[in-house]
Amino acid sequence: MPSTPQHTTRPTTADSSLAHGAPGGEKATRPAQGDARLGRLLEAFDQLWDTFVDPTDALYDEEGARWTQLGVDGLPGRTPAAPFGDESQLAGIRAQCRALAVANEFAINGHENRISYIVGAGHQYRAVARRDQAPASELVEAVQTLLDDFLRENRWHQRQREIVHRKDRDGECFLRLFAVPDGTTRVRFVEPGQVATPPTRAADRAASFGIQTDPDDVETVLGYWIDGRLVDAAEIQHRKLGVDANVKRGLPLFYPVRKNLRRAERLLRNMSVVAEIQSAIALIRKHVSATGAGLEQFVQDQADLSVADQTGGRTSHFRRYGPGTILDAAAGTQYEFPAAGLDAAAYVAVLQAELRAIASRLVMPEFMLTSDASNANYASTMVAEGPAVKMFERLQQEMIGEDREVLWRVVENAVGAGRLPPESLGSVEIQATAPTLAVRDRLRDAQADQILLRNGAMSPETMALRHGLRLPPAS
Repeated sequence: MPSTPQHTTRPTTADSSLAHGAPGGEKATRPAQGDARLGRLLEAFDQLWDTFVDPTDALYDEEGARWTQLGVDGLPGRTPAAPFGDESQLAGIRAQCRALAVANEFAINGHENRISYIVGAGHQYRAVARRDQAPASELVEAVQTLLDDFLRENRWHQRQREIVHRKDRDGECFLRLFAVPDGTTRVRFVEPGQVATPPTRAADRAASFGIQTDPDDVETVLGYWIDGRLVDAAEIQHRKLGVDANVKRGLPLFYPVRKNLRRAERLLRNMSVVAEIQSAIALIRKHVSATGAGLEQFVQDQADLSVADQTGGRTSHFRRYGPGTILDAAAGTQYEFPAAGLDAAAYVAVLQAELRAIASRLVMPEFMLTSDASNANYASTMVAEGPAVKMFERLQQEMIGEDREVLWRVVENAVGAGRLPPESLGSVEIQATAPTLAVRDRLRDAQADQILLRNGAMSPETMALRHGLRLPPAS
């Protein structure tokens, strides 16, 4: 956790005298006029403390959190270009972003929208024959059956949604694969806090952040320290976010804008509270020349109901104003309506500026973060050339690559258990298709696919996969 800066207290004249050896620890007074040199020295000392600037002030942000010094030497176990230097700092960052993912409405909306556009209705996976191979159709069907069983037993669509949420919330996601003797594979999540360097390996740079790597190559992972035990890297898939390849752990999605999210939440809360208070006060009645006793009598005479508090001995007076009530005031009485002066538009503009900053971090249009579509057009935003579409397509392809890595391990486990023949690894290819993001013209897409199919640039399996269809089994 970030440390708190230490503040220095300016010494008093008496303290200065004690430092020069005042006897008995008693407070000494300023020297007499005759000792001008010592007087000037003390005045200069006082002026020095008045103008003193703590040289460490630049190391703290506006909320008092100390900045983390980044490593730049690229040595194994270090974290260049990452805002954390050890596991405790990483845990503090993760705790902040987890709190936002649970309690901040704007962060929740951002997480959910990214899941919707990256995962959507789920990715489609298809086993097909390699172009340079001619395997039997029974082999391709056996691999497809294996994949379908894996996706169903591990509830892969639901797991995909959780993978995106965990990766965005924590900056990383750990998947552990368990090979069952019958050739099936089960997947379970590992909490980031479980991956930690045991105390006995604290001095080993290659084991920093709970990840055991080659001492000479931080990108070659040998294993993961999970609950104090080293698990082989072949059983773990580690998906990282927001850091370089030679940084062992990931950075949460909302870390750069966590302060913006908190400010937006507080601003919205304060706006609502102020509006609630102002709207709750129907009117303020001013009595220009009334005395305290006369004002009390006036309120009592005007009341429709008086309620006495038995504990405090205070009496509250209430008066009901029906629709269309006309007020008749005596001379010297004025009425004000505070709700009429409420201007929430000025605060809304500030709130929107904060939300735009957050949306820019997500490479999203503002309406995807605020759910306010009044000033946005979905059709013009989700076009093929739009920044949001390009970003989501890139994220989909990253997820497809990581998912295919898991699926190939599933095939390898099945081959190792004898469920599939060894030639399955070299003669079959796994294709994946993500939901379409851009606004589609189905007829134009089908015509373009037909041209590609006719010229041999696309296989029938790929075309069927793009349109969410499945080819009939070969006869």
